[in-house]
Amino acid sequence: MKIFTFLLLLISMNSFAQSYAEQIAKHREAYMQDFIKDERAPLKKSDLQNLHFYDADSTYKIFATIALLKNEKVFKMPAFNGSSSDYYRYAHVNFVLDEKKIQMTLYRSVALSNNPLYKDHLFLPFTDETNNKETYGGGRYIDLDAKEIVDNHIEIDFNKAYNPYCAFSEGYRCPVPPEENDLQLAIKAGEKLYTGKKKHQK
Repeated sequence: MKIFTFLLLLISMNSFAQSYAEQIAKHREAYMQDFIKDERAPLKKSDLQNLHFYDADSTYKIFATIALLKNEKVFKMPAFNGSSSDYYRYAHVNFVLDEKKIQMTLYRSVALSNNPLYKDHLFLPFTDETNNKETYGGGRYIDLDAKEIVDNHIEIDFNKAYNPYCAFSEGYRCPVPPEENDLQLAIKAGEKLYTGKKKHQK
């Protein structure tokens, strides 16, 4: 009976791994299709072969506790092109990854929060020890939704981390991840370095 139970567990785990990998594959396909659909995007269909990703790894799909911040003042988050945009610190998220206790900050864009379509959008920019080696030197982003907060928890999936447009082309206003989201570990999940020639926005 124990052997049968063990085999069922193995089959279940394998099925989960396959279905999770399929979920991430679909997410990445939609991500790439967005470049094709948006005429203002820096990449065209022929450029997509130069996009690369780590294999899906559910280790990097975590459930973080969330602590909302109150009375936060608007600040200027600098962009790589020298400009800046108005944001405010929305919440702290806390979790354990690679046996390390980690705290990160979620942000809300003032401009997006005034747009009914994006009023619940949360922004999680970060840097980590893969930058300038396996991933873009300027860090990566994750998009979250305030409606996904349940019982003071939110799912953060680093497999969905993506490069800012500045990784592909000059001329975009890409926020610089604040120092408080500089992770002292390697996040081997999500999008890797773009291997195509960097473009110049016309």
